[in-house]
Amino acid sequence: MSGLHSLKPERVIKALERAGWVVARKSGSHVHMKKEGNPCILSIPVHKGKPMKKGLMLSQLSKAGLTIEDFLKLYT
Repeated sequence: MSGLHSLKPERVIKALERAGWVVARKSGSHVHMKKEGNPCILSIPVHKGKPMKKGLMLSQLSKAGLTIEDFLKLYT
């Protein structure tokens, strides 16, 4: 799980797009993503210069149905 530290939100969004998620809307400093066939909405905070926190990342991956290993392959 150490691979989930200091992930850049912009790169997280790109990785999720590779997994089939699309940006549904942007609201303030958050990007909301959806995927056909998945009822969940992912909310990715995009705060300048701040990485995503590990707990939030684990929650979003669970909603997305991705394992940590699968996500890290998409992230690189």
